[in-house]
Amino acid sequence: MNLTSINLKEKLGRFHEHWQPKVVAEMNDYQFKLVKLQGDFVWHHHAETDEAFLVIEGELRIDFREGAVVLGPGEMFVVPKGVDHKPFAEQEVQMMLIEPRGVRNTGSESGERTAQNDVWI
Repeated sequence: MNLTSINLKEKLGRFHEHWQPKVVAEMNDYQFKLVKLQGDFVWHHHAETDEAFLVIEGELRIDFREGAVVLGPGEMFVVPKGVDHKPFAEQEVQMMLIEPRGVRNTGSESGERTAQNDVWI
């Protein structure tokens, strides 16, 4: 057992690229991933799992086919499995994703925004 706490601010300071999630912890089969976002993402869904978004800094809008939700620091939203969504951040957002190990960030889609899985910091 590791008795060292995880400092999210310190971990976020280790990288600058956007849309590239970094794993900071695992619990059972779930990964806790830090990511920085800015600009528009791609429409996608995750057929097999829900996806949790927890904003640490900035403002994140998650678009849905029938509306949108806006999250600020300290706010969280769970996108149900199978629901099309598209994150957007006008200014940089620092946030945590909580999802099962092996989930591709672009879900049902692939392309230039698809990130490598299991990158730890």
